[in-house]
Amino acid sequence: MKVGIVMGSQSDLPVMQDAADMLKEFGIETEIKIMSAHRSPRLVEAYSSGAEDNGIEVLIAGAGGAAHLPGVIAAFTPLPVIGVPVKSTALNGMDSLLSIVQMPSGVPVATVGINSAKNAGILAAQMLSVKYPELRQKIKDYKDRLAKAIEAKSKEK
Repeated sequence: MKVGIVMGSQSDLPVMQDAADMLKEFGIETEIKIMSAHRSPRLVEAYSSGAEDNGIEVLIAGAGGAAHLPGVIAAFTPLPVIGVPVKSTALNGMDSLLSIVQMPSGVPVATVGINSAKNAGILAAQMLSVKYPELRQKIKDYKDRLAKAIEAKSKEK
């Protein structure tokens, strides 16, 4: 099991690290890359079109501003792509969200909330759990821990 995590710039790493951390918790290997849909489009094409051959099964792409990276990746691969809109200073991430979620017909990108890389990691794990039953159990256990944590907080009040 391997997930590629791609981001448009080094400044996106603090947000995207949450996806890597979540995947690590589930025992999923990750590969982190920095490349730009606008500044290094040939690199994005080469990476995306070769991802399947390199053992990647799901791609997570984070981008801010115009946020074309997830869509460009999706154009070059048959693998599922999860987009993470990274909060921008100009429009608080709404520009990123709309750029990622409004994909043209035939080129889907699953999209999580602004700066929600943790959810992207969980979603990638859920996608992989269709193929890997042992991973499905880890996800069930994780969700049970979430529920128990909320129940414990409820009892504290």
